[in-house]
Amino acid sequence: MSRTLDLAARGLGQVSPGPLVGTVIVDAGGEVVGEGFYVFDKVKHAETIALEQSGDRTRGGVAYVSLEPHAHHGRTQPCTDALIKAGIKRVVAPIEDPNPKVSGRGFAHLREAGIEVRTGLLADKAAQLNEAYIHFMRTGRPYIHLKLAVSLDGKVATRTGDARWIAGGESRARAHELRYRYDAILVGSETALADNPLLTDRSGKPRRRPLVRIVLDDRLRLPTCSQLAQTAREEPLLLFTSSDADSGQKLRELGVEIVKSNAGARDLAAVLDELGKRELQSLLLEGGGTVAGAFLDARLVNKVTFFIAPMIIGGREAAIAVGGTGAEKISDAFQLENVEVVQRGRDVEVTGYPAKKKDEG
Repeated sequence: MSRTLDLAARGLGQVSPGPLVGTVIVDAGGEVVGEGFYVFDKVKHAETIALEQSGDRTRGGVAYVSLEPHAHHGRTQPCTDALIKAGIKRVVAPIEDPNPKVSGRGFAHLREAGIEVRTGLLADKAAQLNEAYIHFMRTGRPYIHLKLAVSLDGKVATRTGDARWIAGGESRARAHELRYRYDAILVGSETALADNPLLTDRSGKPRRRPLVRIVLDDRLRLPTCSQLAQTAREEPLLLFTSSDADSGQKLRELGVEIVKSNAGARDLAAVLDELGKRELQSLLLEGGGTVAGAFLDARLVNKVTFFIAPMIIGGREAAIAVGGTGAEKISDAFQLENVEVVQRGRDVEVTGYPAKKKDEG
């Protein structure tokens, strides 16, 4: 199963809005005879690829699949049909597919055909691998990962606005790895104005969909001369703004897409619903402090990564990592669990997941 999950991970950046899936076929003698992983544009599912490799040696064997095989007709024939036809005697899959077209039906179809089905093996790792897909299927909204580079005293820029470079080279390379894994990246207008960023994926790895760049810009202040606007025809750029902002015609002429609403960029739920309609499965939130605080206050963040640099910036007027209302008491603070700490050159990367409150179960 561990090998199956490793295979599934090879589809990173190439499966959205679908899931990451890997398959290993073991013959009746216990030998691995077929492997496969899913890539959206190649159409064939991981199970089919692995079965084609294993050929006649599949009969009486075991299929290890990282996610419940589908039993419905979609872009391909049901994978359960292929497994049944190949003579597989047992399917081992860690978790159900939360897609309502699949959930439970794939396992039921296999059992009805007399195939033994075992679940739960490495379930936590399998769920983490597909955390964005699972969240999107359950909520219809993108999975939100907050990523920030900060000094030891929690600053993201000096009092003059200088922010290059707080994080070291290793951390910046890791940040581009994260961008590669996500469908979209979001910042607020203050960050867009202060940093004039490109917000592109410079990992150099192949990706199926271009990284959608998003700016929350209530007053439509993004300059037409900005790097974001000037590259809108090459890399998609989406601005959320209020209905009383100007038409943004010059930005539109550059290829910028503008979404207006009465509540504008402040209605985060409406923003996420719109992104969900566009099948953007995952969103990397890169700040600044106002936007980070707003998402945290609204409890909309699903994962957090801080790159902490060994420097002290100081200054009351220096930009802080997280604004918003914040916690009134320490007991109300945004607690993280399942925390992982990794050294990145001179920096420390801290990644964790929001701990559920007691009343949330």
